[in-house]
Amino acid sequence: MRTGDDERMLSTGYRRTFITMSFLVATFNFADRSVFAVTAQQIKVDLQLTDFQLGILQGLAFALLYAVLGVPIGRLAERMSRVRIITAAILFWSTMTMACSAVGNFAQMMLCRVGVGMGEAGSQPATSSLVGDLFPRERRASVMGLILLGSPIGSFIGASVGGAVTGLWGWRAAFIVMGLPGVVIGLLFILLVREPRRGLADNMPPVKTPAPDFRAFLKVVASKPALMFVIAGGALAGFGMSSISQFLAVYLSRVYDLPARSAGALYGTISALALGSGLLIGSFGTDWLARRGDGRWPAWGAAIGLFIAPFFYWIAFSAASPLLGTVLLVISGCFLLLYYGPTIGMIQNLLEPRMRATGAAVFGMFYTLVGYGGGPTFVGWMSDRFASSAFQGGDYLTQCHAMKAGAQAVDALQHACAAAAATGVRSALMSAVCVFFIAGAMFLLAARTLRRDYFVAEEAAA
Repeated sequence: MRTGDDERMLSTGYRRTFITMSFLVATFNFADRSVFAVTAQQIKVDLQLTDFQLGILQGLAFALLYAVLGVPIGRLAERMSRVRIITAAILFWSTMTMACSAVGNFAQMMLCRVGVGMGEAGSQPATSSLVGDLFPRERRASVMGLILLGSPIGSFIGASVGGAVTGLWGWRAAFIVMGLPGVVIGLLFILLVREPRRGLADNMPPVKTPAPDFRAFLKVVASKPALMFVIAGGALAGFGMSSISQFLAVYLSRVYDLPARSAGALYGTISALALGSGLLIGSFGTDWLARRGDGRWPAWGAAIGLFIAPFFYWIAFSAASPLLGTVLLVISGCFLLLYYGPTIGMIQNLLEPRMRATGAAVFGMFYTLVGYGGGPTFVGWMSDRFASSAFQGGDYLTQCHAMKAGAQAVDALQHACAAAAATGVRSALMSAVCVFFIAGAMFLLAARTLRRDYFVAEEAAA
């Protein structure tokens, strides 16, 4: 049933090449996101933005077309070359990242962030679909975990390099430095990665009929409760995770009074350690437990991490010491990220090969709308509200947001504004993590029918 070319694509050497290139794509995907997070405070001061506007730029603006285009691109990936789609995506988002360096106001930055979201919408659905065709069911979460290790590495690079460049040459230079490598990776990807046939790893025969339409996909989703609960749980978890990731550098800068370079390095370190450990433990751990025990462990493991994470976050955001806060934030993030690898793996394992890109895209749409669209926007809005309540000098937004660095202002007013801003972002983040309890409940509900709902190639052939 498999040709010689099929066997070469399933070889250890080619699989390593695919994982390496996909890892690099994920790395610069997240590096381009993190560079905004670490430069947000400087962008706010330079462009005179409110926290609510920062939340829109980090959340809603990025999520807007990412969510709208994700499903159409996912449908396209069921019919066209996924390798070409990924290449086009990384070239486009890298270009739009560099374009952020030239903006002069909120509206221009919002358009550039929308462009970054448009580009990144094409990456993960196609990558997830390729993983489904190149690796067996019991390895998909682990492989996605390895690929998604690019997220902590990218976050570290974006935060540390972006923070350092910002400290030396300003935030505009940071966007150029982060965008250029993506162009190189995009060109290497199309040269080194080939398109496998659908269902290769499941040993399914080549199928010449068109891919199932979207209505057929929706019928499959409706028939599999586990899939619906996994998507819902992942999207809700994304709300809290995006809130933290996009405002953590701002939090560190305000609460511990750190300069951009130091806050960026600390943010990158926390992100790399938390994301890396959480992804590896969650992906490899639940795959291992599922192979040796119960197939519901991917959902159980995700739920356990989500139920524990808020308690550590509450303690971490209350820590007076940067060292203690850093340690607790790493532990908190590790528990939180236990859900991500298993979620991607479960979506692939619940769907047939020619629906996997669509499934990943639908998850990406809800994750982006609820997570990136809602999370940072919510935190930014709540931060302004909490800061206004804590500010004792009158109208917080009027008196504090009009001040620029170096402006003439009474020291007491500057201190009061800084204290209110720190209280605002801390309280907003502590509120946002409560959503993890609801997300954990979704994964427990998914576990009830998970084993029954898994896709089995033999049953599909029959």
